[in-house]
Amino acid sequence: MHLKRQMVPKSWPIHRKGTKYLVRPKADIKKGAPILIVLRDILKIVQNRKEVKRVIHMRHILLNHKLVNDEKNNVWLFDVITLLPLKKSYRLKLSKNKKIEMEEINEKESNYKIAKIIGKKILKGKKLQLNLSDGRNFISDISCNINDSVFINLKEKKIEKCVPLKENSKIFIFAGKHAGEEGTINKIDKENKTVELNINGKATHALIEQLIVMNKNG
Repeated sequence: MHLKRQMVPKSWPIHRKGTKYLVRPKADIKKGAPILIVLRDILKIVQNRKEVKRVIHMRHILLNHKLVNDEKNNVWLFDVITLLPLKKSYRLKLSKNKKIEMEEINEKESNYKIAKIIGKKILKGKKLQLNLSDGRNFISDISCNINDSVFINLKEKKIEKCVPLKENSKIFIFAGKHAGEEGTINKIDKENKTVELNINGKATHALIEQLIVMNKNG
């Protein structure tokens, strides 16, 4: 089933006028955008769906170090797209005007991405499973809490470190009124699940569920 152009998220940087239907991503349309939209409308390295299918068939496109096999696959926040023939990599980000954009990154940066912990589960053998915001799950012995972030080594397919949600941590807001903005945590209100932030010298409040911890200042 296709998606009506008028129904696509406002974060997709596409023209509101054009063909009536667009590709419907396999996962939640509010989380990122499908490979087709990224390659054709954002990076503009192909002109149409036929060309996207061809470069995928030629095994030219990686998503988080895995070969892409479907133009409907979602590219989510901080995911890495690699164009093998061009030897270029890009990371999906959200601009201050709340539009999806692709930022070119170097080879070292392309080996890593950050994700938010949205759940934890104890498995048999007392193994800990971390459920992440990008839909993946990892078995890890790293000590982390829900709402902390983790740095993932895409090349080795493992979590390298945890970045805790705490005061003075740098954060990125991916949803709500301040989506696309970065700031620093002043205070955390665990009872109401909110934080007070410093964004460009101004005090702002946001829900914890709307932000992701990037790193600790200093």
